[in-house]
Amino acid sequence: MSVKGKTSSQKKNISLATIFSILFMGLGHILLGFQAKKMKSQSPKAAKKNALELYHILFFKGIIFIFIEIFALINFNSIAKAIYGLVTLGTVTGEKIMKNNDHSIFLMAEGLIIFLVVLVILAIYLYSVLDVYKINKRLATDQYFIDIDYSLKGVINDMFPYFVLSPVALMIIFFVFFPLLFSCLLAFTNYSMPYHMPPKNLVDWVGIQNFIDMFSLPNWKEAFVGVFTWNVIWAFIATFLNFFVGLLIALMLYDKDIKFTKGFRTIYILPYAIPQMINLLVWKNLLNGQFGPINLSLKAMGIIENSIPFLSDPMMAKVSVILVNLWIGAPYFMLLLTGILTSIPKNLYEAAEIDGASGLQKFRKITLPMVMFATAPLLVMTFSFNFNNFGAVYFLTGGGPDNVYPPGSGAGATDLLVTWIFELMNGMQKYHMAAVLSLLVFTIIAPFAIYNFTKTKSFKEGEY
Repeated sequence: MSVKGKTSSQKKNISLATIFSILFMGLGHILLGFQAKKMKSQSPKAAKKNALELYHILFFKGIIFIFIEIFALINFNSIAKAIYGLVTLGTVTGEKIMKNNDHSIFLMAEGLIIFLVVLVILAIYLYSVLDVYKINKRLATDQYFIDIDYSLKGVINDMFPYFVLSPVALMIIFFVFFPLLFSCLLAFTNYSMPYHMPPKNLVDWVGIQNFIDMFSLPNWKEAFVGVFTWNVIWAFIATFLNFFVGLLIALMLYDKDIKFTKGFRTIYILPYAIPQMINLLVWKNLLNGQFGPINLSLKAMGIIENSIPFLSDPMMAKVSVILVNLWIGAPYFMLLLTGILTSIPKNLYEAAEIDGASGLQKFRKITLPMVMFATAPLLVMTFSFNFNNFGAVYFLTGGGPDNVYPPGSGAGATDLLVTWIFELMNGMQKYHMAAVLSLLVFTIIAPFAIYNFTKTKSFKEGEY
């Protein structure tokens, strides 16, 4: 009997493999493995080796899949209990903190981890069924034994990248997806002080009520609109002011008529070389309204009579934050842009000079396009960074001055969304509203950054 002329019995065995794989992960591979071993004796001489290797591959795969399913079945009760805990967030509570009280947050974390594990197992199950189905089709044409790509060497070459990337993928699932999903879930609960703090109290699912409260209750709505508006203004100003001041300094130092450029660069880079937190704390003391050296010096010189409220007046505090951030951030762009300026071919400027271009025209037609080409992705990322620039605000003003927004919101005049979230979590312990804000920040920043980054010329030219 020739290989191409398989009997109906063989075809039936092959089709049963998919059904076996659906019923119990791995059985289909074992069945196909034995089928391949049986067909080895009927294969052409050149395909016998591949047929034997296929048997080993399928048997090995089948054993792994069977172990995974057995592991899932053995732990079925634990999995079901964890999923039940995630759905209910606990049922046992009491006035006193007891050992047997359900801790809603622990149950949520445990349930979410198990849920992710179940998703991974389901993905493996789906892969095993599709893999058996795919091998079925190839066995029907006998190409599996002839095509060297499906030999042991070919499979190893194909699977090697997946094998190497799998640990990283698992780490991303549990160290990136898990915190994101956990924050998302908190946004749909009432986890907050004083009545919903485990283990004394249980936490409940409340649906989208927190989002409704954020945009309907006056105290939350007014604070969110104010903080969000300032956050956007801050991110734009902090990004582009630092960029253009850094570019201006870099251009001046790039001028061949300027002497001692190395010395100037060293001086300008000092604010960036000092740790940002130390810079901010120093400026916080310098700008202090009562005993700050700047106010005391101005008073001693008779320039002012009353202290300037650098950090206690809402508008002055915002201006102070922007200027101090400029002091810290502009040197970074100066260094970066200096390197880019030196990489621009000088013959471009020489050709422009021959054509009679002015200095402004050379800047607009040569320098700025070349600089923007190299830094556009960085500007997008810098905007995203400044949108969540926690340290620039927290270490300088602590989010204050307060009493700008309605009581109970916890927001201050210079608070960004990220510092407001920090205050809600650590100061007021309103974890549910902090999670709502975190979700909103992610919803705003992620699409913005991805869209703008994909629109940059450097990204498009980097596609292949």
